[in-house]
Amino acid sequence: MVRPHLPLNALRAFEASARHLSFTKAAIELNVTQAAVSHQVKSLESLLKAALFKRLPRGLMLTQEGETLLPTLRDAFDRIAGTLERFEGGHYHEVLRVGAVGTFAVGWLLPRLPNFQARHPFIDLRLSTNNNRVDIAAEGLDHAIRFGTGAWHGVEAVRLLEAPLSVLCVPSIADDLKTPADLSKHTLLRSYRADEWPQWLAAAGLPANMPLTKSFVFDSSLAMMEAALQGAGVALAPPSMFSRHLRAETIRQPFDVEVTIGSYWLTRLQSRAETPAMMSFRAWLIEAARNDAD
Repeated sequence: MVRPHLPLNALRAFEASARHLSFTKAAIELNVTQAAVSHQVKSLESLLKAALFKRLPRGLMLTQEGETLLPTLRDAFDRIAGTLERFEGGHYHEVLRVGAVGTFAVGWLLPRLPNFQARHPFIDLRLSTNNNRVDIAAEGLDHAIRFGTGAWHGVEAVRLLEAPLSVLCVPSIADDLKTPADLSKHTLLRSYRADEWPQWLAAAGLPANMPLTKSFVFDSSLAMMEAALQGAGVALAPPSMFSRHLRAETIRQPFDVEVTIGSYWLTRLQSRAETPAMMSFRAWLIEAARNDAD
């Protein structure tokens, strides 16, 4: 069936009238006469062969057909307006939604974003952080930067950086750690990954099940490192993500021993076609990560 051509002015007149339930108020909004709005709505009803309003003595009431049409039409106008608003200075600004594990966002990505903005001034980056648990589809993300092995179902993953873990703590605790065995005297801070400390202890030549005093568990490396900065214990975290603290000597790395249990990955849904903004961000991020590794 060939659908009739629906004029934009008539659709706009209907949407405004349905919002106000008044031809008069719609006319004021659209800066036309009340008669013009009424005529446009009648022409739309004629094309659709359906009444969209019940004309009442004091205003309008949507018919079932009008109630069916309004949400779709309102969404379409909102999307058109949103797209037009992204044009500025003769260029279209693409929106790019990226989720990143908080440690990577704060420790690596944020200092480099000015470079991305300078190279891609017409991409509006919307960055959200998480604790490595993310649902790309449900959260409406274009990309997610995650820590792990790269094996996520239905996801395309590009490896960015390794993130070896090592012991990090405040100087006063570091001074007390002469050998890795001295860790038994201190509170160990760890993430929800229970295998991290056993792997590091084994790499340091200690029994993976050595007796430890106590430990605190965090769902975020940022929270864990804040606890370490306050002297609450000894953290196991990637030194490369906390280089600012190491340079400022508010945090120290008392031992050279490091253990790699995962990497940072750029991911996207396999079912999602890449937009130009997504491709630009991926290329820039891979280049920046490669330069960092050299």
